[in-house]
Amino acid sequence: MFLIGTEVKPFKASAFFNGDFIQVTDENLKGKWSVVCFYPADFTFVCPTELEDLQNQYAALKELGVEVYSVSTDTHFTHKAWHDNSEAIGKIEYIMVGDPTHTISRNFNVLVEEDGLAARATFIIDPDGVIQAMEINADGIGRDASTLINKIKAAQYVRNNPGEVCPAKWQEGAATLKPSLDLVGKI
Repeated sequence: MFLIGTEVKPFKASAFFNGDFIQVTDENLKGKWSVVCFYPADFTFVCPTELEDLQNQYAALKELGVEVYSVSTDTHFTHKAWHDNSEAIGKIEYIMVGDPTHTISRNFNVLVEEDGLAARATFIIDPDGVIQAMEINADGIGRDASTLINKIKAAQYVRNNPGEVCPAKWQEGAATLKPSLDLVGKI
């Protein structure tokens, strides 16, 4: 199922955040921009490098009004244990959501059913809870969180400037396009 432009489906889950266990629902993804970062499993190999990289971009994401949620099919208890025992994961300040029921992974179409694990996937969600961008990588290919910054800036620009679009490699402050009959065949 194509998810771009669709609203996040309802869910409720336990999460580990700032030393506490909290409840997270689809409603938490409304009212601000969100990044939901799925990964296969705690205590693995590529996953901690990605989550640490995401933490390294967290301050820049917060400046853009973005909250980050990492999600795996592990429990919130496992997230705490990993946070307490891994130097890389111990740095994390964003919300680590447990999805042992696979509800969230299924809602986002990223559950690898035969393994019971989430795929390596990233979603950008607007303040209305609508998915604006997604990226799914093969299990062995780690993501670069720095690429999220420009994607989010572009998504925010397009939301705030109806009728304009951001071309490839768009950077904040660069020219945008206004799709029209006059541009057809001229780009």
